[in-house]
Amino acid sequence: MEDPNHDSTATATSGATGTTTAAVNWDDLPEHLILHILSFLPTLDTITTSLVSKKWCPLWSLIPSLNFSYSDFPPYNTPSTTRQFFAEFIDRTLVCRSHSPLIKFRLEFIYEDRYGFHVDSWIRYAIKNGAQELVLDFFIDKSFHVEEPHSWDTYDFPFSTMRNGKVRALKLTRCDLTLPTNMSSMRLWSMKSICLDQIYLTDQMALDLISGCPNLEILELANCYGMDTLKVCSGKLKELELKYFIRNEIEVNLEIDCPNLISLSIVWFEVGNCCIKNLSSLVHFHTSIGHKRDEYYGYWNKIVRTLDQVPHIRSLAVQNWWFKLVPNEFFSEGFLLYNLKHLELQTGYTQYDLLGMAALLKLAPNIETMILDYLFKIDKDESLSEELLNKPIDLSMPSLKEVKMKQFTETENEAHFLSLLKKQGVVLEKIVIVPAKVGDMQCPPIVLRKRSKKIEVVE
Repeated sequence: MEDPNHDSTATATSGATGTTTAAVNWDDLPEHLILHILSFLPTLDTITTSLVSKKWCPLWSLIPSLNFSYSDFPPYNTPSTTRQFFAEFIDRTLVCRSHSPLIKFRLEFIYEDRYGFHVDSWIRYAIKNGAQELVLDFFIDKSFHVEEPHSWDTYDFPFSTMRNGKVRALKLTRCDLTLPTNMSSMRLWSMKSICLDQIYLTDQMALDLISGCPNLEILELANCYGMDTLKVCSGKLKELELKYFIRNEIEVNLEIDCPNLISLSIVWFEVGNCCIKNLSSLVHFHTSIGHKRDEYYGYWNKIVRTLDQVPHIRSLAVQNWWFKLVPNEFFSEGFLLYNLKHLELQTGYTQYDLLGMAALLKLAPNIETMILDYLFKIDKDESLSEELLNKPIDLSMPSLKEVKMKQFTETENEAHFLSLLKKQGVVLEKIVIVPAKVGDMQCPPIVLRKRSKKIEVVE
């Protein structure tokens, strides 16, 4: 109940002078601005703001987004009781809320089978009210699943409910996915983005999902399982991210045919056969995996060799295993990443790393910016011959203008690399050194500029 004596006017007082500078009446704020601010809060908090004043009382029901956050909900005696009260809270909220259009509906919940009817009704509510973004997270965090037998119940998401909706972005985490038998001809024209995490998918399900969403532009698959061959064929797809396809040495074949794809990211993917074709629009390519030779280098090699099919890329993010990759053996004759302007390289600064970096730079003569980040090595570098240990490092970088070194720790190897940059950087204009964190303290980056010959500290 609102306090009749409550004043929604706030004042700002200067501690130094004790004077009041200005009065702000929250009721004077335009309604659209209040709704925009409240849309960033969990729904539980937005409802609480109804106590601010009479004007604010009904506003929570007009916010075009609903965010039901289980992790922010007050805990009760047992997790089971907490889930019960959380479900009841959502039920009451949807009953009391006006049927104004929705833009986003977000739910995080530790699912039990007894709540299947509730979750079904929540999703129907979101779709009926025109939600454009639907986010359902039934995992949240591993800590929520410790010593609870019901915490591994799995919600069965009925994809057919999308048929009559306006959902443009769908994100599902840890649930079963039931596709309609006519999925490939379902034609969800509004769907632009799909993100699936910890979802069982067969080869056919993946094909049907993509073909049933003809305007799909963004696809992210993470921790998905059940596939032998993942085929991604789409004329509209622009961004594709595949990560954490790890199945205890059971490889997944990969085929990508997307002529309008702009960005491709493949992370921790134990790939079998890898076929990438018709990526004429690709701009950015990113891949990484655990840095352990016997287990992961072969997978990294298969993916990196596909660069031969996309020499036109302008941005590359990769780890430094380039000393092991002999260009003449894996790439076509005369292969160069001639259009590559931006490189992000996970690397160390040992002789082994510098030889690999030099090999990569020779393949990309037009790089203008290079970001170097710390590479966690699971095992040690391979042994080098005496000749290679003493081989001078020639960093071919005729176009390199800017280098950023992240997590700088002032080691001797890092200092040696810096000296190489200064000597061999023909057109190098700036080196940005970002010190590694010490505890919770982050020192500001240091900028070395060639032209001014000064060291500047960037706040």
